[in-house]
Parts: sequence; structure tokens; C-alpha cells
Amino acid sequence: MRGDLVRKLLARVLTTGLAVLAFLVVALTGATGWGLAIAVAALAATAVERRIRPTADGVAESVLVAAAILVGYARRLDDGFDPALAATALVLLGLVLLVGPLRAAGALEIRAANLPVRTWTPLVADRLGDALLVLLGLVTVAAGLALPAWVALVAGLLVGAGCAAVGLDLARRRFRPPAGGGPVGRALRRHRPEFVLYFSAPPGSEYQVTMWLPYLERIGRPFLVLLREPEFLPTIAAATSAPVIFCPTLKALDEALVPSLRAAFYVNHGAKNSHFIRFTQLTHVQLHHGDSDKAPSANPVSAIFDRIFVAGPAAIDRYARAGVEIPAEKFVLVGRPQVEAIEVRRQPTPGLANPTVLYTPTWTGHHADANYCSLPVAETVLRRLLDRGATVILRAHPYTAQNPVSARQLARLTELLAADRAKTGRAHLWGAAASRELTLTECVNRSDALVSDVSGVISDYLYSGKPYAVTDMGVDGEHFAERFPLARSGYVLRRDMSNVDEVLTELLETDPKAAQRWATRSRYLGDFPAESYAEAFLDAARRQLEPDWNPPAPRAADAVTEDGSPLSRTP
Repeated sequence: MRGDLVRKLLARVLTTGLAVLAFLVVALTGATGWGLAIAVAALAATAVERRIRPTADGVAESVLVAAAILVGYARRLDDGFDPALAATALVLLGLVLLVGPLRAAGALEIRAANLPVRTWTPLVADRLGDALLVLLGLVTVAAGLALPAWVALVAGLLVGAGCAAVGLDLARRRFRPPAGGGPVGRALRRHRPEFVLYFSAPPGSEYQVTMWLPYLERIGRPFLVLLREPEFLPTIAAATSAPVIFCPTLKALDEALVPSLRAAFYVNHGAKNSHFIRFTQLTHVQLHHGDSDKAPSANPVSAIFDRIFVAGPAAIDRYARAGVEIPAEKFVLVGRPQVEAIEVRRQPTPGLANPTVLYTPTWTGHHADANYCSLPVAETVLRRLLDRGATVILRAHPYTAQNPVSARQLARLTELLAADRAKTGRAHLWGAAASRELTLTECVNRSDALVSDVSGVISDYLYSGKPYAVTDMGVDGEHFAERFPLARSGYVLRRDMSNVDEVLTELLETDPKAAQRWATRSRYLGDFPAESYAEAFLDAARRQLEPDWNPPAPRAADAVTEDGSPLSRTP
């Protein structure tokens, strides 16, 4: 997060500084050529800033750059008053002032992908800022070459015509909406979706949706994906054939809420979920995007949903242990369908000569009490693994790069693995090779053991039956397993790494907790047949679409001891 802030501040300073410098050089010196060159640099900086800050307001900078270009243009022509150049100045000023409001108005319009509709106005409105930058660049080139002013005027009028068309269509939509609803709403009514996957999250979170899309498609009923942030639209639309809708406003949500919808699924506890859960005619189901002992997995906000799909009984216990009171009938045990392709190793294989170890450090979290990241001490672990002849698959959390300190620590680990691969030939994997070219399931199947932080990766890995170690990055010490019960079936690495050799011996050689993992596996991932594991989720999801169905209430969470252990339960 701090890395994003630094990038945004640097982009802002660079854009503003170059715009001011371009104007001062042209206006106060005779170095017109240098001033125009700096103006081009300012335009490039503006384009970069818009990639980093899509909603950046650059009106003041655009005015300064346009003024610098026009003054330089007048000096290059040196023909006295030029009506065409004066008209160009008026057009440019009008565009600089209008493009921002038009983009803002277009951003309030519903957009769609994978639907037979063309919502051209919001798309064109979103590109008007880029069109203005290109226009200013063309005028700069015309000024540098001393071309007749009418050339710049024609270019300005063409962009102005596009802005006028966008403005008129937006006004028509706003003040004279179609009686039967907009084209997206009409297309959705023809599609007749029975459920919706609703999604709102920070950038980089699309994995929360893509992990569920294959299983939602296997339900076999028409559905749609509803987004609240525009940057997810192209990525998620490419991952499914279902309609994907971006709804920026509450009014847009009303248009997307077609009569055929019966249920809404959610994959996180985003604040904007409340915008859609207000539609009480739907059954609202929380899926989560992982199962772990992290605090967010027992979020009290879960209580607002009609149903909470959980992997196994341990998830129900987790809410009880956290003091979150949720009626037992809201919980539906569905397993964790994403693990169905994980290969299960029934028999322990201790003492492998050259094991492959998957290391999955998590990110630092939004708050200090949710920081389980082991990157600050990871080099010690990796060096010990390399000393034991292990091949390492390093798969970092997608948010890691958002923290510059974490990014540097991760870079150091990749340097370490690259050096060892060059020296020994061991096929270590990291970066895109481990996180994009391979799925998590493929990483699990390639590995013999896991080293992870407190995260949902451990729950998924548990399905394989293979050993895992978990890092204790807090101050819990001997009480760590009380807060994170999944650690009882793993080997706990202390924060100071004082027991790293002992833990790696247990993890890779003796594995004394092999039998205990199988009992934990049932509690965390459910006791469903391996050959039809995902059917538990698919059946539960289909039943949510039947108007008169109520699921059988799972047994209430058992009473737990102070350390979180169940008082009475057989594995």
C-alpha cells in the first residue's frame, strides 16, 4: 500500500513540475524548442500518471501545457495575429475544461462484456483524456514544424466533435432514459440469469473471483458477474463466457437486478457488499476466497448473509471461538471445491533425498494485527532448505508488491534462488513461473512439503496429505496453536528461526504428525468422496436456486475449550 502511495506522489510531482517548467521556459525565455520538448515530456508524464491514478485531475497541468504549446506555436509562426491559431486556442481550452466532466459522467454509466450490446458512450468517454493528450501532442508537433495553424484547428475540431457526440448521448441517457430500460438491462432480461456473483475489492484481487468461476459455470444455470470497480472488467470478462457487468452507481445496480435472479454469491466482506445485500428478495450467500485461521475468516459481518458456505466444521468452530454468534442454520458445509484436482499422497514419504518445497509467504495485511508475513525472516528458511538439497517453488501473495519493503525482501529471495539454480542446476521456480504459469494446485502437486504463513494456502495443502510448516510471526509463542488451530497438525517455525533446523527435520525427514493431519483434514475440508468432491458445493449452490428449499441445519459448533479445542468431537 505504501508503495502505491509513493508511486502516486512521484507521478503527481513529475507531471506538475514538467507542466510548470514547460510554461516558464516558453513564456519567460526564448528557448521555444526546449519548451516544446518539455511540454511533450509533461504529456508523457500525464499519460503515466493516468495509468497509476486513473481518476487523476490534471486540468491545471493541461492548461499550463496547452498554454506553453500555443505560445510556442505563435512564436514559430511569427505572423502576427492568426485567426486559425486563436480558434485553436479556444477549442483546446474548451476541451481541457470539458474532458474531465465528460469522463466523470461516462464513468457513472453501466458497462457490460459478454453481452450482445454496445455501450460505446462510456468507453469513448473513458478514452477522451487519452484523446486530449494525443491532440496536444499533435499540436506540439505542428508547432515544432511550424505547420499552418489550420492543421491544428482541424485536429482539435475532430476531437471536439467526438466530445460533443459523447456529451449529447450522456445527456439523452440522463434526461430521457428509455421507457423499457437501458440496453444492458434489456439484454440481461433476455439472458435470464438465475444468480449473480457480486464483487468489490481493491486492485489485484481478481483471483478471488477467478477461483470460483469454473465452479459457478458447472452449476449449469445462467448467471452474471457484477463488478463495482471498472479495472476488473476486461480480466474477469476474459475468464468466463457469462455476462460481466460494471455497475458504478446504485441506480446501475437497479438496472442489473432483473426478475429472474434468485441468489447472490459473494467472495469477500467488501464494504460495498451492503449496496447489493439490501435486495431482500435474493438469497445472499458468502463463499469466501479461502479457508484459513486468519481473523478475517471469522468476520462478524458474515452474519448479514442468509447462507455461509464453509469448507468444514472447523470453520463453524472458528466463528464460535472468535465470539461471533451466527445461527447454525446459516452454515452449509460444502468443502473447498478448488482442491478437487490436488493429488492426494496417502502414505508418508519421509527422508526424500531431493525434496521440492513450496514456500508461500502471505502479505502484510491492511492492519498490524493481521500481519502474518514471514518475508523478513524468509532468507534463513530458504538457505537452510537449499543446504538440504531442496528445490524451492516460491509463490508470493499477489499483494506483496504493494509494500516496497516486502517487494525488496522478495527480490532478495529470488536473487538467492537464481544464484543457487545457476550453481546447482536445481529447477527453482519464482515470479511469473510460479504464480502465473502454474496454478496453486499445480504448485501443490509438484511439491513434497509446504512452508507457509497463516493463510488459506495451508487449508488447501492439507487436502494433499503432505506435511507443512507454518510460521509464527506474532507474539503468541506457545499459545500460537490456540489462536491458529491448523498449526497443531503442522510444524511451527518461530519468528526468530531458532528452531528452523528442528522443524525442517520433522517436515522433510521424520514427519511425526502424519496421522494427525488426516483427522484435521476432515475437520477443515469436510468428509466428502474424493471422486465427487466438488459436487457438495454444486449441489448446495443449485439448491439455493430452488425457491422453497431450506438446507438441513448443520449441527451447531461444539463447545470449545479456552485454547480453541473441541470438547467433544470424533474426527
